[in-house]
Amino acid sequence: MDMWDPYRKTVRDYVPDGDTKIVFDRFPVMRHVTEAMDQVRRRETRVLRQRGDTRLTGTKFLWLKTRVGGTAFPAARRRQFRLLRRSPLKSARAWAMKDALRHLWDSRSIPAARAFFHRWQAWAIRSRLHPMIHVAGIIRRHLENILNYLTHRITNAVTEGLNAKIQWITYSSHGFRDRERVKRAIYCHCGGLDLNP
Repeated sequence: MDMWDPYRKTVRDYVPDGDTKIVFDRFPVMRHVTEAMDQVRRRETRVLRQRGDTRLTGTKFLWLKTRVGGTAFPAARRRQFRLLRRSPLKSARAWAMKDALRHLWDSRSIPAARAFFHRWQAWAIRSRLHPMIHVAGIIRRHLENILNYLTHRITNAVTEGLNAKIQWITYSSHGFRDRERVKRAIYCHCGGLDLNP
């Protein structure tokens, strides 16, 4: 589930041993880290522009994309991003931290994941990049429930995908007159029906 405190409190109050069953999904954790990295990039872009340096101008989506490979970006943009990542820019350090944290969920055990996170947190603190330090604190406060993933191996991915599809259905229909029509549209689009004659 999401890291919203009321969700967590409800599970703790109504589910026996609830704290051991809560798994904070990878997506919201990485969203927090990506937002922190983007704060670093925006601040640095402003500072560099004031000095007449436009290296970071127009590179927002390069930094935000999980992987800048394949055919998503032209070869020249991939080369540009490779050079930026290897530079001593604060944005490059923040991106490296974001990219490294993805491997937390690949850990083979909870103690290994905990040790990995403590190394990552120390790196974030040493970076002196305030958004990264702040997000490291958020993750530390929720770490036990993040690490529960290694016990239960479950995510919200399927639910989030289904929710996105339902939102698309309601958006593209420009509204429904009643609840039954909404339900029928959802069943039709998400029910896995084979409508071939």
